Amino acid sequence: MAVRTILFCLLLILFPSLLILKKLKKQNKQLLPPGPPKLPVLGNVHQIGELPHQTLWKLSKKYGPVILLKFGRIPVVIISSAETAREVLKVHDLDCCSRPPLAGTRKLTYNYSDVAFSPYGEQWRQLRKLCVLELFSLKRVHLFRFIREEEVKMLMNSISQSSSSAAPVDLSEKLFALTGSIVFRMAYGKIFRGSNLDSTKFQELVHATESVAGGFTAGDCLPYVGWIIDRLTGYHAKLERVSHALDTFFEEVINEHLKPGRTKQDQEDIIDVMLKIERNQTEYKSEAWVTKENIKAILLNIFLGGVDTSAITVIWAMAELSKKPRLMKKAQSEIRTCIGNKGRVTESDIDQLQYLKMVIKETMRLHPPAPMLLAREAMSHFKVNGYDIHPKTLIQVNAWAIGRDPNYWKNPEEFVPERFIDNSVDFRGQHFEYLPFGSGRRICPGINMGVATSELALANLLYCFDWKLPNGMKEDDINMEESTGVSLTLCKKTPLILVPVNYLQ
Repeated sequence: MAVRTILFCLLLILFPSLLILKKLKKQNKQLLPPGPPKLPVLGNVHQIGELPHQTLWKLSKKYGPVILLKFGRIPVVIISSAETAREVLKVHDLDCCSRPPLAGTRKLTYNYSDVAFSPYGEQWRQLRKLCVLELFSLKRVHLFRFIREEEVKMLMNSISQSSSSAAPVDLSEKLFALTGSIVFRMAYGKIFRGSNLDSTKFQELVHATESVAGGFTAGDCLPYVGWIIDRLTGYHAKLERVSHALDTFFEEVINEHLKPGRTKQDQEDIIDVMLKIERNQTEYKSEAWVTKENIKAILLNIFLGGVDTSAITVIWAMAELSKKPRLMKKAQSEIRTCIGNKGRVTESDIDQLQYLKMVIKETMRLHPPAPMLLAREAMSHFKVNGYDIHPKTLIQVNAWAIGRDPNYWKNPEEFVPERFIDNSVDFRGQHFEYLPFGSGRRICPGINMGVATSELALANLLYCFDWKLPNGMKEDDINMEESTGVSLTLCKKTPLILVPVNYLQ
């Protein structure tokens, strides 16, 4: 009897042990990406500096192009080479095209099923189709051309007034106001001048939104105690304020479009288009995949992706050209030879300005507006570079690091627009060494709109004015540091101050 009891006890001990050993053996067969040592609970959070894309770039030099980090409880894989980016964004695009349900974006969208942050599914595909075919198509870009040209013309007139007195101009401030006004008119059918929300307040709301949507919160990373930290640091209160301000703003502009007898513009704005689709669904009793909440969510994406990115590109381009006057003169010569004495560059002229296009492409290589592509979430198990990626793992592509990789770019730290001569590499997601707009199912749908704005603004700045540095300043004194913070975009740390001189008197 005693022997049976002893054997039974041994079986009770051995059976769970065998299960554990089997599980460990299975885990050992898997190959997880390498990464730096982690702290308990915090993981690798303490190793991420003020400029995460630069920190992660340095880590990739030590651990390779696929790195596994832990941000608290969240596993995050960082991709830092063209080959591994191709595996993620093309080969396994469907396996990781969902978005993580991070607290900040959930709250900002009031749980809207929005295009940028929603999980992959049928509704996402329908909304994506709406954005690509209706809101940001080449046809729609062309229809909004008059807005871009009007706003750029007003900016040139404003700078010209400063030119007459040789006063320095804060180009950063003026370019943010320009792109804000263009987006404001295209999306909401409003003009800043005379509206309740002026350009300054609009920019403040944009930057406040980016600051709460641009990263992981303590609540996302730390179980049980993270929400307490978010409240103690004031993050939660700020998130509430920004969310309320956004929802109030979106509600106001949508309700204005629904007012009976509203005076309509000559050209439908983006809200008009979406409301028409919503009405047609009701009329034809089709499946309602566009709702008021969806409209707000798409407006949020336009809000986050459309305002700062074009301005940032032009600011960096002007800064780089100011550091290299020879390149600025080359760009100006092309534009002025082509345009002659017309007085302004229009969008119909842009296709003739090949060097200008190279300047824009080189600027986005060195200074991609979004240095880290928005995080994806793995939906199923797959491998990248031989490493196992498990479901619920977040994946981020470091576009900034890839754009500076010497394996793909000669003298990658140098600003050399000529590298794009007879070079088929472009920014539409098919060349994985160059990803300023991403690639795959989650590529930025506003590429055409953003590039058109950047090219037109830069062309007119270079055509209408010669640019000088403020008194006592030399080219080497231009501060090219990137801004710190948790914003989705990567700004120049200090404003770009230049002195305009009228070219056409």
